[in-house]
Amino acid sequence: MRIERRGVFLSYVSAKGHTRISRELYLPKEWIDDPGRCREAGIPEAIGFQTKCEVARQMSERLWNARVPFAWVVADTVYGGNLDLRLWLEAHRYAYVLAVACDEPVGIQTASGRKRMTVAEAEALLLDAQDWHRLSTRSGTKGPRLFDWAIMPILHGWEDDGRHCLLIRRCLDDPSEKAYYFVFAPVGTPLVEMVKAIGQRWDIEECFETTKDMGLEDYEVRRFTSWYRHITLVMMVEACLASVCAAARGSTAEPPSDEGTCPLLPLTMPEVRHLLAHLLWSPPRSQTLLLGWSWWRRCHQSRASFFHTKRRCAAG
Repeated sequence: MRIERRGVFLSYVSAKGHTRISRELYLPKEWIDDPGRCREAGIPEAIGFQTKCEVARQMSERLWNARVPFAWVVADTVYGGNLDLRLWLEAHRYAYVLAVACDEPVGIQTASGRKRMTVAEAEALLLDAQDWHRLSTRSGTKGPRLFDWAIMPILHGWEDDGRHCLLIRRCLDDPSEKAYYFVFAPVGTPLVEMVKAIGQRWDIEECFETTKDMGLEDYEVRRFTSWYRHITLVMMVEACLASVCAAARGSTAEPPSDEGTCPLLPLTMPEVRHLLAHLLWSPPRSQTLLLGWSWWRRCHQSRASFFHTKRRCAAG
């Protein structure tokens, strides 16, 4: 599950696909403090100001009550730096990898005793060259997305419980470019599993890019209810497209690829939209030709991805 920024969205990622499953409109404090503006926009009087982190926790509580299962919670620094949200996730035994700013304070056990410092200071003080491990978050169109990763235990309640740690990501092209994450996970969770959880963020970024053309970006609404209606319809369309892609992954109806070592890329939401637009609304044409064209296009996309990956891996 991932918490996003536009309004506040919860997205769900699995091996079969990804889509958003919940949304709430974030209302700035200046709106809530202006009753006339709220009445004009149709905002109920009972709604008070909530930070994005408070909204996210409220949405997470709904998932908890609905018994929706998920393995990891991933979010950016807006949410990772919020202690109340982290404590709520820990109390409900939700493992998380939450991004934090470089100046986020943390407790560290050092050779001279327990100390409080920023995450950037902890990394500079305690990590050596042998502590870094090169791992891929996932495979992209040009090959594996490789970074250097390091992990160290951090204190929780001024004690090392084995479940809290600091994870650092270092860019290969620019080692000074780093990202920091607070991790809460069962004792013994391998580093590769944490890295894999972070890699799911690319699915969500891709999902947001895809739904921009479906009405998520360029829309104008003037009332509270209108926003929810519009965003809900966009999410319903997104979920339907994700379901088609998930069903196609287990299907053997498509012809096998003749590109040797280049497997056929799976259906994507933009590809499904393209197919539906031509099959349902365009002038009559051969469905066999259209489906064959989709297969041919994805086959050659796969070929291009294969050689990008091969060249990148050969370059080191």
